[in-house]
Amino acid sequence: MVSATFDPLQLMGSLSEEERAQVLASHRKERLQLMAQLAGCDLEEGLSRVSRESGYSIEERPQFNPEQVREMPVRIIHEYHCLPMGSDGNQWILGTVWPPDGLMDDWIFATIGREVTWKLVHPELANRFITDFFGVGSESFEGEEAELLENQVEVEEEDEDAAIIRFVNEIIHQAVQDSATDIHIEPQAEVLRIRYRVDGGLVSIPVPDNLRRYQDAVISRMKIMAKLNISERRRPQDGRINYKSADSELDIRLSTVPTLHGESVSLRLLNKKSKPLTFVELGLPEEDRAVVDEVLGLPHGIVLVTGPTGAGKSTSLNAFIREVNSSDKRVITIEDPVEYEVEGVNQIQVNNEIDFGFPQALRHVLRQDPDIIMVGEMRDTETAEIGIQASLTGHLVFSTLHTNDAPGALTRLIDMGIEPFLIASAIEMVIAQRLVRKLCAACAQPYPAAREELLETVRSLRLHPSRAEGVTSLLRPQGCSQCRNTGYSGRIGVFEILRVDDNLHDLIVDRASSREIRRKASRHGMKALEDSAWKLVRKGTTSLEEIFRVIELDGSSENSQSRSLDD
Repeated sequence: MVSATFDPLQLMGSLSEEERAQVLASHRKERLQLMAQLAGCDLEEGLSRVSRESGYSIEERPQFNPEQVREMPVRIIHEYHCLPMGSDGNQWILGTVWPPDGLMDDWIFATIGREVTWKLVHPELANRFITDFFGVGSESFEGEEAELLENQVEVEEEDEDAAIIRFVNEIIHQAVQDSATDIHIEPQAEVLRIRYRVDGGLVSIPVPDNLRRYQDAVISRMKIMAKLNISERRRPQDGRINYKSADSELDIRLSTVPTLHGESVSLRLLNKKSKPLTFVELGLPEEDRAVVDEVLGLPHGIVLVTGPTGAGKSTSLNAFIREVNSSDKRVITIEDPVEYEVEGVNQIQVNNEIDFGFPQALRHVLRQDPDIIMVGEMRDTETAEIGIQASLTGHLVFSTLHTNDAPGALTRLIDMGIEPFLIASAIEMVIAQRLVRKLCAACAQPYPAAREELLETVRSLRLHPSRAEGVTSLLRPQGCSQCRNTGYSGRIGVFEILRVDDNLHDLIVDRASSREIRRKASRHGMKALEDSAWKLVRKGTTSLEEIFRVIELDGSSENSQSRSLDD
């Protein structure tokens, strides 16, 4: 058996005595991250430093052995955060996130009865395997279940409460780690299913086998956190949780509904510490930036962002606000809810329970001498009318509409009862957008693109056949541990920007259809959503499957007959 001969304090030579003690007092799985944070370096550099000081080599691409994992006590894996990676003769090769000490060596030898060769592995890789193999939060219940099975006694009530609290916290923590926007707790006949919404899609999360037994306690814990009535299980309830941890501060909106097998709980996560996206991070092309910047510099008018739920409209509006915000402008926003706090901006959150919705808030905001107003959504005619009037009286107004494309926003306002001449005078720009998933950089695979298939593809996207020229290969999703086998990681925007100018004035006043407006706008340079999406495919940012998924789901096919191949 290889004994640990290094001094763990040597790993942290640059840290103060108090900081060293803090690292050693933390759980082994958190030590490297905490040490790196205190030392001002990233995890990779921290791992390299640990490797140099301890003498243990780093396994860059660890392959954990499931059969050996099943032979190890679960409690040992959770406690020491170590995993078997095969064997060398009679010796097991174990990967660990922090070098073993003498006590750990003794426990490992006592439990598996074999000599051990140690390797260092990246904490994220070990965490991902443990989560996928045992389930999110499995560590919380492992001890309690073991006591029940081994001693045949009931778990102390306070111990179970503590386990439930740890489990719920771990579910939320893991959601933040996975960049999830929603958590869904869904009781089924035999299991309690948990799913995260990541990059717009639902991903099932592995959970402990015994979780169904704790279903009521888990749901009650979430309701307690949201200050809801835990004894009321027949009616839907809505609540809010302010959740803080070391690396996140969440505003969580919680909703419960009764289902056949128990209450279903949905949590919408708004991370107050997350960094708002810039125009570049949104994916706005450079050539479109010039058009957007021109409109954002106007003293008055309306800018609308359209698209279905989850298309990133609020994110774009927030980017606009940060772009125009300055000390010589009074900027006021009306939101539901306030997702990002912007320094220097007066942000208002509507509250429909006290009859303080968008139209009521907008009326009062106009008395506050604003230069720029952002209205979260033009949900009704009253809000649209007030917004139009505000733009005509010298205010720059940003808002959103639920329409499939940019021209459709103009006809939608007419359908809402707004006079066409007011729309033509007030609207300066409409941006239709979608979010497509980006291919995972770690596993995307190239494949040859046959010319006939490419021509069929661009025709399906209603683009000119010349757009297929020069394309010999494309990328497609593969799936790996880093992207939870989805093949995608992160999202980027595709945009359709309609500049409402003199070319469209007469068409709008004459109540032309969105089809006619699209034809005219396309002849004057407007690029369709499909065009923006195809550019991302050619660059290898996303896949054909993804853009067809998004475009087909968004309902834009209603305009398919109106788009010529020259658009």
